Amino acid sequence: MPQPPILPTIDWRRIFESGKGYESWLAGGESRPNCDRMEALRQELTPERKVVKFLHALERPVHVVAIAEDWCGDVVRHVPVLQRLADAAPSLKVRFITREQHPDVFVRFLTNGAEAIPKFIFLNDAFVECGNWGPMPEKCRELIARGKACGDLAAARMKVSALYEADSDLRVVISELVHLIDIASCAEP
Repeated sequence: MPQPPILPTIDWRRIFESGKGYESWLAGGESRPNCDRMEALRQELTPERKVVKFLHALERPVHVVAIAEDWCGDVVRHVPVLQRLADAAPSLKVRFITREQHPDVFVRFLTNGAEAIPKFIFLNDAFVECGNWGPMPEKCRELIARGKACGDLAAARMKVSALYEADSDLRVVISELVHLIDIASCAEP
């Protein structure tokens, strides 16, 4: 039986180190209104005390490679959440890359065969990939997939918008990201 092709191994440390920190990434943005909005959202967001306590107590470093570009509405909504969590966690380090900067990385994280951002790739302290998130919460991704399957993407997008409105404090996003941080920082299975 023929063997499937083997993808080249990604040097996650190199990819992480090639990325920009939040402030540098934001300063280099192309859409000043979107960058200003992201910073305002980051400043406004207040994670629950138990989340902050968990993040501050991480025993192992977690690295996140964020594939993000400021023109995207989901990036504007979700990058501030990731960065706010990083602000609360001395052991959580985030670096931002673009699709064009590392197309070999981005192509591995298509969403239902389509290009969609943001994508957050969670790495442990040894830069081993432990999970990824994006471009939106799981329930929203499911709605988009269902919309594609039945040929009514417009209705799916309306339902996603309704979920976004219902989660205005971004608790679902925080929960999903904290879950992946927990996995990447664990010391045992």
